[in-house]
Amino acid sequence: MLTHDRERWVPVFGQDHAQIESHGLAKLSAVTTAHVETIATAVLAVDTSGEGFFDITRDAQAFLAAAKARDGALLLYLKHTSASLVIQESADADVRTDLVMALKRLAPAHAGYVHEVEGPDDMPAHIKSMLNGVSLQVPVAGGALALGTWQGIYLVEHRAHPHRREVILQFLGRCV
Repeated sequence: MLTHDRERWVPVFGQDHAQIESHGLAKLSAVTTAHVETIATAVLAVDTSGEGFFDITRDAQAFLAAAKARDGALLLYLKHTSASLVIQESADADVRTDLVMALKRLAPAHAGYVHEVEGPDDMPAHIKSMLNGVSLQVPVAGGALALGTWQGIYLVEHRAHPHRREVILQFLGRCV
């Protein structure tokens, strides 16, 4: 059980989880707990066709099904420095198109970078990867990813040419 103590949440033992008070505009739901009984790991290989967003949401869900995951957390880690992982809009492809354009504006090719050994798209790819990040964590509830209605998990390829990317998927939690 948690209760608010001025500036922080502190544990309070012996109280029912459902009795959490609302403070101000925020309201904390009932707290649920689960023991970490399983750590399941797999590597997802993603062949990209060049720059853009590649939806791996179904692959992540298939991994959870294979692991018989119930409640816990899915960790995703990309083993590369010129691609990234994001949770983003899944309903309208125009959003992803606009995001690719925005990233090109933030880190353009031919901008006088010192590191150009691997081509003019490599250093911008490193910058974009640094901005987006290479790891994610997603809650898992009842065997399903706890994503919002319009959210999907994407590998974002920042290089112009096709690459094979590896994403480590790891579930921590309780299985069926």
